[in-house]
Amino acid sequence: MNVAGILLAGGLSRRMGGGDKNQLDLGNRAILDHVIDRVKPQVSTLILNANGDATRFAGYQLPVVADVVDGYAGPLAGILTGMVWAAEHAPDCPWLASFPTDAPFLPLDLVARLKAAIDEQGANMACAMSGDRTHPPIAIWPVELRDDLRKAMIDEEMRKIDRWTARYKIVHVSFDDPGMDPFFNINRAENLEEAERYLAGLKGVA
Repeated sequence: MNVAGILLAGGLSRRMGGGDKNQLDLGNRAILDHVIDRVKPQVSTLILNANGDATRFAGYQLPVVADVVDGYAGPLAGILTGMVWAAEHAPDCPWLASFPTDAPFLPLDLVARLKAAIDEQGANMACAMSGDRTHPPIAIWPVELRDDLRKAMIDEEMRKIDRWTARYKIVHVSFDDPGMDPFFNINRAENLEEAERYLAGLKGVA
């Protein structure tokens, strides 16, 4: 599929004491390594949205792109950044998939199922959900809406994804896993411990 992907790592990780929480160790590898392994095969091209010194991610050999709006404006800024980048560097990709970098168990069929739901329902965009909870940063976006999103962020100071997506037809796609929420994310030290236990269980099954 002609879908570009963006890894959202532009936040400040305040709940983990700052820094790049995606670089924390999980199963002897950085959390970000797990995320990349799961999402890279699902997209045509993949970039990393991060602010500050880009060289700290040099080992990943991915384009590192800072927010196109100032002020650490949250995941919506990363999504806009991905849209702008895709329009310039991946013009054959009319869609952008966004992924958090603190969720190491993302579904391997995430992009395919989101895109299928858009096609089936004639929606503008699709967002993942699990149980009764939606996950707004885990979604597929039409690159052609980049100017609309930029205008909303700059002129209206739009910051909440849900407020912006309410203007369009969005479809929510449910993913469930009996062992672990596939969108489980690591915000606190105890989350990392839980992820370690789950990963060890997966290895035990394998």
